[in-house]
Amino acid sequence: MATGNINVSVENIFPLIKKFLYSDHEIFLRELISNATDATLKLKHLTSIGEVSVEYGNPVIEVKVDKEGKKLHVIDQGIGMTKEEVEKYINEVAFSGAEEFLEKYKDSAKDSGIIGHFGLGFYSAFMVAHKVEIITKSFKDEPAAHWTCEGTTKFTLEEGDKQERGTEIIVHINEDEEEFLEENRIQELLVKYNKFMPIPIKFGTTEETLPLPEDAPEDAEPETKTVDNIINNPEPAWTKQPTELEEKDYNNFYRELYPMQFEEPLFHIHLNVDYPFNLTGILYFPKMNQDMNIQKDKIQLYQNQVYVTDNVEGIVPEFLTMLRGVIDSPDIPLNVSRSYLQADSSVKKISSYITRKVADKLKTLFNNNRDDFEKKWNDIKIVIEYGMLSEEKFFDKAQSFALYPTVDNKFYTFEELEEKIKENQTDKDGNMVVLYASNQDEQHSYIQAAKDKGYQVLLLDSPIISHLLQKLESSKEKLSFVRVDSDHVNNLIKKDDENISKLSDEEKEKLKSDFEKVVPKEKYTVQLEAMDSNAAPLIITQPEFMRRMKEMQQTGGGGMFGMGNMPEMYNLVVNTNHDLISEILNTKTDKKQERLIKQSLDLARLSQNLLKGEELTAFIKRSFDMVK
Repeated sequence: MATGNINVSVENIFPLIKKFLYSDHEIFLRELISNATDATLKLKHLTSIGEVSVEYGNPVIEVKVDKEGKKLHVIDQGIGMTKEEVEKYINEVAFSGAEEFLEKYKDSAKDSGIIGHFGLGFYSAFMVAHKVEIITKSFKDEPAAHWTCEGTTKFTLEEGDKQERGTEIIVHINEDEEEFLEENRIQELLVKYNKFMPIPIKFGTTEETLPLPEDAPEDAEPETKTVDNIINNPEPAWTKQPTELEEKDYNNFYRELYPMQFEEPLFHIHLNVDYPFNLTGILYFPKMNQDMNIQKDKIQLYQNQVYVTDNVEGIVPEFLTMLRGVIDSPDIPLNVSRSYLQADSSVKKISSYITRKVADKLKTLFNNNRDDFEKKWNDIKIVIEYGMLSEEKFFDKAQSFALYPTVDNKFYTFEELEEKIKENQTDKDGNMVVLYASNQDEQHSYIQAAKDKGYQVLLLDSPIISHLLQKLESSKEKLSFVRVDSDHVNNLIKKDDENISKLSDEEKEKLKSDFEKVVPKEKYTVQLEAMDSNAAPLIITQPEFMRRMKEMQQTGGGGMFGMGNMPEMYNLVVNTNHDLISEILNTKTDKKQERLIKQSLDLARLSQNLLKGEELTAFIKRSFDMVK
């Protein structure tokens, strides 16, 4: 038996491992199984190229819990190690960077997640163990080796009696980490981290019901047999070529990833590239809701089929974090801080590639089946609009498939929309005005007034639309978006043929004064306009700029305008050509005039859903009294 010191010059490396190596101690199991997988795949490679003459067979990795002995076993049938290799790979390599590790991670390692950065994956076992044993036999014709270490820099290494090829790691669990002796906890971790590992992972056994033979009697009981409980799918869909998969395979894999999702995904994007970096994966567009934050962190990141995280910020463009699926790449550096990750050139290339693939897929879907794309628009628009806002290259590509739906449920690309409206919706200064509504029911009267003039009205109701309109206006010349309720219909698109007011200047001045005595000036600015006599007598509007800035601040941005705490301000547009307005002007008593103005104002507020609570109750009572 040999004894010795692990090659490390820093005595307190083990306390640091326990404290800093990973933020989650549960990671130790992932690391041990990853090592077992590597050992098995190395043997597969050597046998496939004829380097060794042993039979590869059908190896599995087995995990066993010995609750009574307070031990956890991880057993593989891989390449194994000789005594010399244990010396080399366990005692020396593991801590070759110990001093650098101490310096770099003593304050920040808890947040960094240093996967394999210094060959410390195996030593993660000491986060949960007071002793770790390695019993290993190489594929070479040499005796087995038995290594033991009790969480100090001292170890023992002696000849072992293991007869089968492979390695067994025995983790003696600490008293305060005994959750890792619970079978349910280990099953949970195996499913979380190793669900798609490329080597079958066995954890106990399960009962399998055998099918009854065709000639079995009706009352026959089906037989069961005990089979290995294999917890993983070694060949998940993303490891295959797209030509090998059908639509049902993609949908089945989606359910495997998200067993609690009962709706089918809208469509998928298969990622498969090996130059200038390696990346595979499948992204799914689920049905979206209007809350952008709820959707995030659903994409799972893997490294060689080992689960790493579902926080893919910095790797996947932010607008695509609302998608679901899997990305697997050995080229993503997972052993450093997020700030480094975001500056890494490989990651930037991967992010650009994913953006391009998503844009190309959307364009293909649009070109191949526009009707289906239009039906799905409301479920995918939030991702596309967010992408147009946040990624310039995506914005450019999206011009060919981004849709602008109308209140009549027709869909146009921007180019088609421009062709449709440029003649009728260009104002006297040559600006093309795109009218839109954000709520078809609440803005119905304004929409109808615009349609009566032959205008097209878009229905744009996503939470970030104000930001996107700002970007569209800045990217195109002589273009403005105006919400239909931001002014009376004649002012939405100013033409030369303006209506003439029936009132004289003196009458208009008196009328404005009469209204300002009654209308609360802290909420409404009275504005006299000559409109058609059959238009509404009073219209409440909110200026496009003010409203849009407030909306932008509510969804992030626009803060520099200081709109956040400003009171809601509206324009009260008085139609000087309406008969009711003439009646208000010519009313002899102040009391009756005030009553008419209040009632008319409340009717206008009611149409805008601005009349609520006590004021609404008073309005209804007053209206009934007038009917009586």
